Amino acid sequence: MVIINRETKETKIHLELDMHSGPSVSTNTGLPFFDHMLNAMAFHGGFTLNVEARGDIEVDPHHLIEDTGLVLGDALLKTFEQTGALVRYGHAVIPMDDALSEVTIDVCRRPFLVLNADWPQMSAGNFDFFLIKEFLQALANRGGLNIHASCRYGENSHHMSEALFKALGRGLYTAFRPLSGDSREMSTKGLI
Repeated sequence: MVIINRETKETKIHLELDMHSGPSVSTNTGLPFFDHMLNAMAFHGGFTLNVEARGDIEVDPHHLIEDTGLVLGDALLKTFEQTGALVRYGHAVIPMDDALSEVTIDVCRRPFLVLNADWPQMSAGNFDFFLIKEFLQALANRGGLNIHASCRYGENSHHMSEALFKALGRGLYTAFRPLSGDSREMSTKGLI
């Protein structure tokens, strides 16, 4: 179990992550739709995720969503460092009603994000869909992940984003499976 705490003038986040047990999920960010996405990600990824987060959401949910991505990225990087050799790559394509989304992940310490999504609706409750990019960018940067995420199509932004978060969870599950040996065996260079 990896535990990360982050407190700034804008946010206070406590996160517990265990990529090798679960699913056991508890999220409380004050943003119900974001909680729903985090729950879908961890449940379908089969891992343990507990998040208690508070932020200046009366100003804008941006700080809280981005900082949650930073903290989850920190926890994933620490998981990699503690585990050693991992499968490294993960990929999932998930449908939800009218929507089809996919995520491909490389645990490579070379952060990069590609997100393709044309949201038909701009928000759900107090959650603006453009903030998914902020979350994923923070996650990629701090986790040292190369993430390619695509909402191939859909008519409902809720369905598109939920399929995307489920695919993210499945991709993380696969990429973070332990391998025997050490991390030198994860790359032809001998170093990740």
